[in-house]
Amino acid sequence: MADSMILNNRYQLEKTLGSGGMAVVHQAHDLMLERTVAIKVLREDYSGHPGFRESFRQEARAAANLSHPNIVTVHDFGLDAGRLFIVMEYVPGTDLKSILQGQGRLPIADALALMVQACSGVGYAHRAGLVHCDLKPQNMLITPDRRLKVTDFGIARALASIHPDEKSEIVWGSPQYFSPEQAAGIALSPSSDVYSLGVVLYELLTGKPPFSAGSSTELARLHREAPPVPPRQINPAIPAGLEQVLLKVLAKEPSARYRTADQFGRVLMTVQDQHYLAPQPIRSPDDPGGPGQPSTRPSKSSTRPVYVRPAPPVQDPLQIDWVTIGLGLLTLIAVGGLVPFFLWIYFLYNPPLP
Repeated sequence: MADSMILNNRYQLEKTLGSGGMAVVHQAHDLMLERTVAIKVLREDYSGHPGFRESFRQEARAAANLSHPNIVTVHDFGLDAGRLFIVMEYVPGTDLKSILQGQGRLPIADALALMVQACSGVGYAHRAGLVHCDLKPQNMLITPDRRLKVTDFGIARALASIHPDEKSEIVWGSPQYFSPEQAAGIALSPSSDVYSLGVVLYELLTGKPPFSAGSSTELARLHREAPPVPPRQINPAIPAGLEQVLLKVLAKEPSARYRTADQFGRVLMTVQDQHYLAPQPIRSPDDPGGPGQPSTRPSKSSTRPVYVRPAPPVQDPLQIDWVTIGLGLLTLIAVGGLVPFFLWIYFLYNPPLP
């Protein structure tokens, strides 16, 4: 499909941003609203296949019902000349996998700051009744101001449609990041996404995923059976408490993990608070400083906001808490008013002797 063409007489394609197995993503201009958007177009090979068309529609429906700052917004869905397409929010920047490839493992504070955002977006999807099912660094976009946005809900499942005893011969998802239950083709749950988030965090902290193999079958076996190498053996700078959290979310049994991404995110924020970790600016992959080196480019990277949870406010010991004092006075008045009542009851049943 030529980048110069116009879809539905509204979206003018400008350039190709990336491509996957099922679709190609273009940067485009919305001629009606005068804004830049990203458009995901189903590949011509799959456009005539009912199964792929339905999967594409499902992605549009699932993502269109989600409105969260850490999830890519879906604006529109359409069909033009037999080609299905999804119109999405344009996210400048790059995906998390590209950052890892250019920089190697991230500083602990940076990794936590990004994963807290990922947990926030995925946790919102869980509350909306969806399991993402395909979380990986390639599906996490990072903007220049360090905002993480989760995308690609192409194989998301509605929780209401998942039967606890279901068994599937077809395994969907990315073998390097999917959960043991996903590898086994059994019922998924929000804790399946938590496992995938744990795999991503492991890779951010150590520079490599917990399992590697030459085939999808072997990767699936490792996820189901093999224990991961404790991350502190690869990166001793990881706090012991964070390692315990990471090994918990990589447990083989779903019940041993945190139940939702929201719970996982709250635990990671506690780790941030305990160590007061301040993330540093993430260098652009094409920065001339080289991987692992400070940025040498005089750009906005030196002024990007730092995502640090603020310390709790310190109470001024001299400040008078009038609310507490008022409640205390009301309590005294109430108790004091009961004293005459109790005396009256006492003398009613115990009259004084004449």
